[in-house]
Amino acid sequence: MEKQTDDRSVKSKNKKQTRKKNKAESTENQQKEFECVTKNHETNEQKVINEQKLINEQKLINEQKLINEQKLINEQKLINDQKPDIFNNFKISIEINLLAVILFMSALSSRFFKLDQPRNVVFDELHHGKYVSLYMKRTFFFDTHPPLGKQLIAAVAYLFNYNGQFKFERIGSEFSDDVPLFGLRFVPALCGSLIIPVAYQLMLELGCRHWCAALAAFLLLCENTLLTQSRFILMESILIFFTLCGLLFVLKYKRLNMKSPWALTYLIIASVCLTMATCVKYVGLLSWLLSLWIICRDFWVNHLGDKRLSDFTIFLCVILRCIITFSISIAIYFSIFFIHLIILNKAGPHDSVMTSAFQASLEGGLASITKGQPLHVSHGSQITLRHTHGRTCWLHSHTHVYPIKYADKRGSSHQQQVTCYTFKDVNNWWIVKRPERNTLAVENTKDPDGIKHGDIIQLVHGMTSRALNSHDVAAPVSPQNQEVSCYIDYNVSMPAQNLWKVEIINRDQFGDVWQAINSQVILTHLNSTQALKFSGRQLPDWGFNQHEVVTDKIIFQDDTVWNVEEHRYTKSENEKERERELVAAEMIPSKGTKLGLWERFWELQYKIIFSSPNTQNVHSHMYSSEPLDWPLMVRGVAYWLSEHDNGQIHLLGNIVVWYSSTICLLLYLSFFAFYLLRQRRQIFDLSFDEWEQFKTIGEVLVVGYGLHYIPYFFIDRTLFLHHYLPALVFKILLCAAFLQHLANIVKTKLIPRFIFHLSLCIWILSVMYVFKKFIVFSYGTSPLTSKEVFKLRWKDTWDFIIHKP
Repeated sequence: MEKQTDDRSVKSKNKKQTRKKNKAESTENQQKEFECVTKNHETNEQKVINEQKLINEQKLINEQKLINEQKLINEQKLINDQKPDIFNNFKISIEINLLAVILFMSALSSRFFKLDQPRNVVFDELHHGKYVSLYMKRTFFFDTHPPLGKQLIAAVAYLFNYNGQFKFERIGSEFSDDVPLFGLRFVPALCGSLIIPVAYQLMLELGCRHWCAALAAFLLLCENTLLTQSRFILMESILIFFTLCGLLFVLKYKRLNMKSPWALTYLIIASVCLTMATCVKYVGLLSWLLSLWIICRDFWVNHLGDKRLSDFTIFLCVILRCIITFSISIAIYFSIFFIHLIILNKAGPHDSVMTSAFQASLEGGLASITKGQPLHVSHGSQITLRHTHGRTCWLHSHTHVYPIKYADKRGSSHQQQVTCYTFKDVNNWWIVKRPERNTLAVENTKDPDGIKHGDIIQLVHGMTSRALNSHDVAAPVSPQNQEVSCYIDYNVSMPAQNLWKVEIINRDQFGDVWQAINSQVILTHLNSTQALKFSGRQLPDWGFNQHEVVTDKIIFQDDTVWNVEEHRYTKSENEKERERELVAAEMIPSKGTKLGLWERFWELQYKIIFSSPNTQNVHSHMYSSEPLDWPLMVRGVAYWLSEHDNGQIHLLGNIVVWYSSTICLLLYLSFFAFYLLRQRRQIFDLSFDEWEQFKTIGEVLVVGYGLHYIPYFFIDRTLFLHHYLPALVFKILLCAAFLQHLANIVKTKLIPRFIFHLSLCIWILSVMYVFKKFIVFSYGTSPLTSKEVFKLRWKDTWDFIIHKP
């Protein structure tokens, strides 16, 4: 029993040991399993970490590849910019700005509303309309302004079948029913409408925001003077349109200069527009100066210091742009004048301004007189001597003599008067005579005794038979010069001094023999070695207010140049027969005298630049004004008055726009000076970008205003309010830009911003109110009573016309 019990205890002990052992082994196995699982988990985590490292490394590699690729793209782009190819990356995109379209449609509706009303000649339509009519009839006219504006109007009038028969006789003349008045006024109205969207785009190109550009366009839209000028046959709207277009593309060129192949395209378009502005009025040259200033300053600041561009590249770019710009401009300018001269090939009322050669090249007029006349001037030639340059007049004499004493108590020669007369007259005829020959008739007309350069001659007055003479006596009106007379033998100690030397100044072109029409001569007095000269001064009543002729020590000048206009040979020695011959003889036309297109072009340029026969005296017009009057609109200009009531067209601006823009101009200059002084003390109120935009606006708009305004202080001629309009446009654009600058200043301040926005709204409403109030003076279609006109006279200096109760 004990043994069994021991066996059982042993077995039980063994089982316990076995269980302990199994338990230990199980625990050990679990521990190993746990360690294995843990180890596997750690391995997996390490794998994830390693994989993430690989992913990150690959990502870095890819980013580096992208950076390198972008660098290569930028380098290639830089190379392409330096060597532009217009066929690379060529894109055409069309964007329609709804706001600009709305502004344009508003401008169209305001400019074209009742465009053919009133059906009367309004102000300078008297001149421009007359020129258009002469275009229709191909009749030459002379105007001190270039012809493009008239050509554009004439082209549209031709499409409307205008025949040019209407005579623009006076302001207020009623147009006949066959005159397509809408067609005549179409071009100014269209250009006046296009000014609005172009100004909008111009402001955007200056870096202004859309609301600012829209405000600028709105102010131009509500400017009454621009509306008035756009509705009639006038040039200002055409001039301003081309000016703004040229400036717009200059700014586009500045933005892309040397960075895009489109830059040259913009420069070409700008050159075309600015040249066309110049060909409307020479005021367009001021826009050229502004554009050159913008381009040159941008080149100096942004490109000349760019070290990436070689000296040769910069030099080549400058030369290329200069060649393109000036060649295009010169070609357009010449073409416009050539078209002008080709169309106007018939003689007209203005051709007397031109030289005899020019007149003889036209059909009819002088050409019909000079075609069959002899060419070479010889002994016995009967001639009229015309002052070649400047004022049109002919060497003239009559039986009257100089007074013994002048008003200043100086004595005269008391000889027969010699003058320069502005009309054709029988007393303009002279006979060329050699001193050693007493006969006057031409013996051999087939082989006449031709006068050559350097020959000594006498000039015998045809109607009085007295010779052209000069003594050492002071001239009547120009005492610093010597008097010219026809010699009368009073049997006193004053012998005749009537010998003159012929000097042909263009003999290299027409030869040494004196020719009618062609040769330009200087007649030098042999005794005093002074030249026969037109002084340009008028004689008193005793000289019938004709122009003075003197001799001058300065030989070579425009006023000493003369040419033979009409020419015939003397046939009889009998004085009475000669007189009858001079009075009654007519030439039979055979063939026309020709003058090349280039010669006519250069002569016309000379006359335009140095002659202004239609210019009135300063302030001779009751509505003329001075430049100092313009910024505050002291006076307007009466354009037209209705015969039936007080309805009228009066050039008057929107007084709110004028005064506000003047104030903004002064404030801009003050702010600019303030910022400069602050920056000098190292205080920077504006960020770099804001300061650059503020400067750019001044460089374009303030300089543009000054260039179009200041020169009028030095112009000695009659000036009107409409001469100020190009400068006014720049000032209005500056007004909008300055208001944007004020908005930027107050944008972070709640109360000032609210006050600014409220003031801006009130101001815009006042602009609209004044525009609507005075629009009756722009259209002229509303009948007005005297009380209604008086109510619109907000300033005492505004001279409205009231002729009906």
